[in-house]
Amino acid sequence: MSKDFDFLHGEWEVANRQLTKHLVGSDDWREFPARSSCRAFFDGSGNVDEITFPTLGSSGFTISSYEPKADRWSVYWISSRDGLMGPPVSGGFSDGVGTLYGDDVTGDGKPVRCRFLWTRITPTSARWEQAYSGDGEQTWETNWIMEFTRR
Repeated sequence: MSKDFDFLHGEWEVANRQLTKHLVGSDDWREFPARSSCRAFFDGSGNVDEITFPTLGSSGFTISSYEPKADRWSVYWISSRDGLMGPPVSGGFSDGVGTLYGDDVTGDGKPVRCRFLWTRITPTSARWEQAYSGDGEQTWETNWIMEFTRR
């Protein structure tokens, strides 16, 4: 539905855990804070979300848009590190869980399937996870977790 991302509108503190190496069996995680601000456009059928990672000296920006005919969301990420817009992930929400998929590459250029999960959505919190699959979605490695707490 076009209002699926309404929970994200507003101001957030974000606790991040990010795997330092992907798809090599690593268990080395780094933790860092962030602040996020999200607002709607097109009466909720689109969102822009800006996130700042103060200890990393970087920021990011997502553009999310709902496609009514396909009944799906597409989310695009832009990083201040390279200024490039990444390929989208697309999908939707069912039973309070958002699941979106797309094709991407790891930091070392390996093609992967990417999955975003939105879970534990309440009026004051939410959880986002990114996972990669290098074997055609047979297995997934979660590599980034964001815990959102409303400011």
